[in-house]
Amino acid sequence: MSPLPASPNLAPGFCVIIPARMSSTRLPGKPLADIHGRPMLAWVHDCAALSGAEFIVIATDDAKIQQVAKDFGAQALLTSPAHQSGTDRLAEVIIELELPDHQIVVNLQGDEPLMVPALLQQVAQLLVDQPRAALATLMVPIVDAHEFNDPSAVKVVVNNQGQALYFSRSPIPCYRDGSPAQGQVLGYRHLGLYAYRAGFLRRFVATPMAELEQAEKLEQLRALAMGESIAIAKAQCIPPIGVDTPSDLARVRAALDPHKA
Repeated sequence: MSPLPASPNLAPGFCVIIPARMSSTRLPGKPLADIHGRPMLAWVHDCAALSGAEFIVIATDDAKIQQVAKDFGAQALLTSPAHQSGTDRLAEVIIELELPDHQIVVNLQGDEPLMVPALLQQVAQLLVDQPRAALATLMVPIVDAHEFNDPSAVKVVVNNQGQALYFSRSPIPCYRDGSPAQGQVLGYRHLGLYAYRAGFLRRFVATPMAELEQAEKLEQLRALAMGESIAIAKAQCIPPIGVDTPSDLARVRAALDPHKA
């Protein structure tokens, strides 16, 4: 892995920051969960390393996670335990490292050991391709009516220029004259994978929550309320699930089993 930059004058490209916190209601100590003799966080770090990122930083609120990360060769920064979101934790890192405003930062959650590295590249490239966008993200088509109506599946509508218009837990768009036929695309589900410009992150955390953000509990609505452009595209593939529960962890262990044919 590349070391942290000696100065804020970085070459063009992107970095990956992995927020990882110890507390988890459904799976305490999640980043350190054992997966075939290695902590889950090490597997997540592997995904980031395969993406071609210039450097990788783990941002954590726990000294034990920091030490474990250092033990497997990662760069890790200890951040405030008071942060309400991973975005706040990312912002502390970019401020601490004095990253320049143009630096592209990909946020890879510390509970996604099966993330596809190509998707990290794709979301970072969106910011290169859309220089006016402050952040970028990905989406996948929804063809299942249950998923379309599920509030836990965040929906997004997009304009013809590849910019997000709105995100909602409600089914959008609304089909006034009846839904499309079974098997056809009903809408698009947002994937929680983001790339940011460092300067935007500084502005974002200094801006109060927006009313729509509070209503839907979706951070990206603050960016839209700020008048920022969010670049978005169909994901090259659908990534496997992250780890939220013990059953998720069991599925990930099975997927990463080195003895599996």
